[in-house]
Amino acid sequence: MTTLKSKLQEDLNAAIKGRDELRSSTLRLTLTAITKEEVSGTEKRELSDDEVLKVITREAKKRREAAEAFAQGGRPESAEREKAEGEFLAEYLPQQLSDDELNGLVDQAVEEARAAGAEGPRAMGQVMKIVNPKVAGRAEGGRVAAAVKARLLG
Repeated sequence: MTTLKSKLQEDLNAAIKGRDELRSSTLRLTLTAITKEEVSGTEKRELSDDEVLKVITREAKKRREAAEAFAQGGRPESAEREKAEGEFLAEYLPQQLSDDELNGLVDQAVEEARAAGAEGPRAMGQVMKIVNPKVAGRAEGGRVAAAVKARLLG
């Protein structure tokens, strides 16, 4: 069975052969981040596909934030590069939830939390606990939190 990490490695080899500098450097940096994660604990271990997805999500988010920073700093070519890297990494991530899908999941979670006795803004933590596993990698944490907050205050 092909793991996500080995798929990244194969894609890196293909990008190198095809002289695709953007893809090869992006994949190199991502594989480095995965390796760093694997040796970060007390003993070296192989990351699961879910853990690899978390690393890719984090790397893609870094690219988006860097693109925004470069754009604000008046460096459009650097911003474009970071944006392209982020979009390329997004190809490995699960399809992102639409606003409607996300709001539907948030509504369900709010109902569950209310049924458990959580009310008002204090329910935020409980709702997040319910909704996060359902969203898992298909929407960014900040987006989820904003939807939950809007629903609780709304």
